Amino acid sequence: MSDPTVPILSATFGIAIGIFIIAAGVRSNRRRNQPPLLPEPPPYFPDPNDPYTIPVTSPDPVSANPPPVVSGIPVWPYRKLDFAFAGLIILIFGALGLSTAAADPAEIEYTSGALVTSILFQFIIAGITMMFVVWRINPVDWLGLRWPHWTAQNRALWLFVATPIITGLLIGGMVVLHALKYMEWMESLGAEPIQESVKVLQQSKDTVVVALMAVAAVVAAPVCEEIIFRGYLFGVAKRYAGTGIAILCSGLIFAAAHGNLTALLPLTIVGMALAAVYDFTKSIWAPIAVHFCFNGFTVVVQLIARAYPHLIPPQ
Repeated sequence: MSDPTVPILSATFGIAIGIFIIAAGVRSNRRRNQPPLLPEPPPYFPDPNDPYTIPVTSPDPVSANPPPVVSGIPVWPYRKLDFAFAGLIILIFGALGLSTAAADPAEIEYTSGALVTSILFQFIIAGITMMFVVWRINPVDWLGLRWPHWTAQNRALWLFVATPIITGLLIGGMVVLHALKYMEWMESLGAEPIQESVKVLQQSKDTVVVALMAVAAVVAAPVCEEIIFRGYLFGVAKRYAGTGIAILCSGLIFAAAHGNLTALLPLTIVGMALAAVYDFTKSIWAPIAVHFCFNGFTVVVQLIARAYPHLIPPQ
């Protein structure tokens, strides 16, 4: 049976983009058909001579107005020009993912130079993405780097309690898929059952290559992919298509960009979970932490399998 990876991954990109365009169009049409909003009431200035005036304790009467409700990540910085830049990012990662999927695994050679180039490329794309947004909003506010609306205690609870729990649930989901013979089903379809990065961790005899792959998995990927896929692409999709569609589409694109059909379903689940975590916490640190733990667990398991193959047979 011929490998269906490239057609299915191509269709995944197309489906994600199509869902987003349709949802954005429907959302825009609804807004056009809505009656115009009433103007905001003027700031409340109390009259000291009126006995029915509500007293204001703030020295600034304007600050007596209730603050706006904050829901999820900020989406106001995004403009229509972001459609073009988001499309460019999807095109870049789509081309990389599909070229990886189309390549003969036997001809792919991972060298230290290639891995260093790959790591630098990820940081360059993440940096360009940040520069594209920085003129509209401070990156600290855009990505929630100060964890707004979270106390120090809540941040600690999230990082040391919630993050391991979410990571464990994601890993448990992967175990369930494995128990359901998902890998065997993918292999029966002609798909490559194991990602090339995992193969390198399992099989490479070059310790420098293994170390660089580990760095790429636990440092470059959590930081750069979260900035690009959650910080930017998810934000753009949420701005124009809504939270639910943004979670779905960003998850599909994130998974398809990895260029492996077997990983498509698991990574879609992971990508959607990371987007939901980001939107809930309003800070990019949260999905970075979950992504770090998830990839770190994978790397540790594969390194243990290399050192003690009798304990953890290669998957």
